[in-house]
Amino acid sequence: MGFSLNMNITIEKNIHAPVADVWHAFNNPDDIVKWDGTQDWRVDAASNDLKVGGKLVLHIEIKDGAKKFDFIATYTRIELNRLIEFRQDDGLTARFEFIEIDTGVTTFRQTFEANLTQTQDQQRSEWQAVLERFAQYVERQ
Repeated sequence: MGFSLNMNITIEKNIHAPVADVWHAFNNPDDIVKWDGTQDWRVDAASNDLKVGGKLVLHIEIKDGAKKFDFIATYTRIELNRLIEFRQDDGLTARFEFIEIDTGVTTFRQTFEANLTQTQDQQRSEWQAVLERFAQYVERQ
């Protein structure tokens, strides 16, 4: 059994949309490039092979153009319209839950291992900002 010094962080948001719509917007590369980002960075291209063993690849760039990098994760578990788990190339894991709580309302819950390069508060704040942007995008569709 491995030992990790990293702590898990969980964020969530109720999104006023059916679970299938939330799932689609979260996984469709054409949608991902429209919602995934913050004030400082954006995803300028995405590809997604949504199957166990498949890869999510996001080409990310800092908005001032000073830095570009690829975020790559390999899917380890998928349950249609319910659950996605992946392991990033840096070894950190993430879990995304799609919970239909009422007709047309989905709780989206994300749990991820905190990295050691930022404080947990910084990471929680950044990921919550992305989640808020995602929710707004889905609700406008």
